[in-house]
Amino acid sequence: MGLLIQDIIPALGSRFEGNTQNGEIDNVSIDSRSLQNNNSTLFFALQGQNRNGHVYINELIDKGVVNFVVTHIPSGTKGKANFYIVEDTLKALQQFAAWYRNLFSIPVIAITGSNGKTIVKEWLNYLLSPDYNIIRSPKSYNSQIGVPLSVIGINERHNLGIFEAGISTTGEMEKLEAVIQPNIGVLTNIGSAHDEGFTGTDEKITEKLKLFKNVEILILQKNSRIEKLLDTKIKTFTWSFTDKTADVVLSAGADNTFNISHNNGTSFKAAIPFTDDASIENSVNCLMVMLYLGYSAEIIANRIATLYPLELRLQVKSGINNCTIIDDSYNSDYQSLKIALDFLEQQKNHQKKTVILSDVFQSGFAVKELYEKVGTLLNAHNISKIIGIGETISKQLSDFPGFTGYTSTQDFLAHLTDKSFEEETILVKGARSFRFEEIVVLLEEKTHETVLEINLNAVIHNFNFYRSRLKPETKIMVMVKAFGYGSGSYEIAKVLSHHKVDYLGVAFADEGIALRNAGITTPIIVMNPERSAFSAMVAYNLEPEIYSVGELKAFITLAQQKNLSEYPVHIKLDTGMHRLGFEENQIEALIDCLRNNNFISVKSIFSHLSSSDVPQFREFTLNQIEKFDKWSLTIMEQLQIKPLRHILNTSGIYNYPQAQYDMVRLGIGLYGVGNDREETTQLENVGTLKTIILQVKEINEGESVGYSRRFIATQKTRIATLPVGYADGISRLWGNGKGYVIINGKKATITGSICMDMMMVDVTNISCAEGDEAVIFGKKPTVVEIAEALGTIPYEILTGISQRVKRVFYKE
Repeated sequence: MGLLIQDIIPALGSRFEGNTQNGEIDNVSIDSRSLQNNNSTLFFALQGQNRNGHVYINELIDKGVVNFVVTHIPSGTKGKANFYIVEDTLKALQQFAAWYRNLFSIPVIAITGSNGKTIVKEWLNYLLSPDYNIIRSPKSYNSQIGVPLSVIGINERHNLGIFEAGISTTGEMEKLEAVIQPNIGVLTNIGSAHDEGFTGTDEKITEKLKLFKNVEILILQKNSRIEKLLDTKIKTFTWSFTDKTADVVLSAGADNTFNISHNNGTSFKAAIPFTDDASIENSVNCLMVMLYLGYSAEIIANRIATLYPLELRLQVKSGINNCTIIDDSYNSDYQSLKIALDFLEQQKNHQKKTVILSDVFQSGFAVKELYEKVGTLLNAHNISKIIGIGETISKQLSDFPGFTGYTSTQDFLAHLTDKSFEEETILVKGARSFRFEEIVVLLEEKTHETVLEINLNAVIHNFNFYRSRLKPETKIMVMVKAFGYGSGSYEIAKVLSHHKVDYLGVAFADEGIALRNAGITTPIIVMNPERSAFSAMVAYNLEPEIYSVGELKAFITLAQQKNLSEYPVHIKLDTGMHRLGFEENQIEALIDCLRNNNFISVKSIFSHLSSSDVPQFREFTLNQIEKFDKWSLTIMEQLQIKPLRHILNTSGIYNYPQAQYDMVRLGIGLYGVGNDREETTQLENVGTLKTIILQVKEINEGESVGYSRRFIATQKTRIATLPVGYADGISRLWGNGKGYVIINGKKATITGSICMDMMMVDVTNISCAEGDEAVIFGKKPTVVEIAEALGTIPYEILTGISQRVKRVFYKE
């Protein structure tokens, strides 16, 4: 980047207050946690509903950052750094990106729509990269923040930009248009995503079209509704399967081949290597861009035929020898490397961090400069071991500490042994041509084909949804007990720690110890502490819930023996749950035990609502809150202490916001299950349980399926067998025609009894084959739907998933 500070001040529209206007900026950051922050970073202190970047400025100054865009200078920092004072830091970031974009005259393709934006962007990058040096949005950086950060990645060697833009309400697209300043527009499919932010579909389309107000051409599928809303000054290049007035008309031929007729008189054939409608539509949008750019029919057909399914997610997988694998095996460019390394830091489960990296492509830098930058990134992230695969990286980083080079993936695999990696977190990041999926297969822990996919983006969304309902000063404790409600405790805990959760809650000491061993430093409360585990809890800095005088005296005795001072404990009051906790007649004895006691310190006082999700027990819940307020105040006044107070669980946060006190406890809501249907619609699905079809067979009328012949065919029936059963946590009550799975978008009813390791489903009316994916639960069927059908609660469905089921964590 190399921008002079004196040039930045007018670009930001800021007032400067600091030590010097000399120096350069080489990096822009909004994340105080990134290890890439340094003395050449320009940090934008963004203020959102859930976080204020100004809070971290002192911490960043200690790390060497000296340039900050702020709305005010935080207390204690004046004179310590350079401050660019603006009214709105997000607006300043966008203005800065727009100014930076104007420094370059390269053509830019902008993509928007409801679905397919990231796919079209990545495929265009693949199709055009042999002829252009492309800068593109990393991953799905298409938001009000992501777009400016993407554009700031342009450098002098790029000669084409491809950026995607997403919006959630009105008034957003004009800001992104000013940042991207596109020459070519692509409008992808318009669907139902973000409908809630608009009064109707027409308003959403009108807002999206603002991205294209100054383009030289807009590429889109011909659509009369969209064209009525389009400014007549915008020139279009349209395509269609049915409308002969489109500029390009396609018709399906044999073997995925399409006949393509351009209204300029040319026609040709191209094979699209997909059968689903969404992929075909996205492929045609890419084909249209190539047509507009003047590519020959031969080149278009050859390249389109090689399109491939994309994995757009960073995935966390369990590896051999207690390793953790971060799978980013289809992507190797400088911008996405920066993102992947930050994700590695978030998810590391071991002190030893390893990166397996292919040659880096499409950076826009000269080779020597690129690998100097790559080396700087690796060094900043304290990578213990670097394995480079490819002739260029092996040459350029040969002298880098901890580096080992291989000329090809096969060369590396030939040297791989069972003991090559142990107790380390490994980022596998490679360009598609290097086939790094072969590396992942060998490093991944071997388990059966059923997997529970955990969407970390959804976890963050749900966490922020509940945080948005709280006062800024209210702290949050998140429950990660029971293996994170079945989702995986330490992976969830790492995400939450990264997002500054205040406390984590576990049921038993061993759960807390596992989190500490995984590197979690966030305070942890043990909700069901057993006296036999007190010593282990102290050794691992775990904080016990105290619910009885006997338990309190036992812990104080241990604290005396270990010569502890002010060890944090949490006092549980029983206001009506009648499970654990001090009742009113025990408060005096509790106070007597705590008075003049320096061995322990009451960190919080709390209680548990029994029926906060049941409207007819509202008066009972309000009575619990009243008791808690009275009893906790008595303890605080008698002991002259000011601990945190908390009583709200997930449904309490939603239904009784007036009782936030100092902290709330978030549980099932984090995992996408709300207090009621209305609340759940505002949450995102976190876990999707998937498997594959092992075998498809046809049975005749009168033949049966499974144990005890619970299903007998009344007609010729196709049956698919799936490798998942009650040993994986699927209730037998969900079988025998009551439950279903989703295969290729359609319901497949479960036939007969669910077995220990398998179930059979009816696929008579579904086009499917061995190896096809089957969704057991996720967006459909939901765990709520399954729980209601079985007469239980979603907690039981989630926590019942066996640990033999592989968990795969991913971030879009």
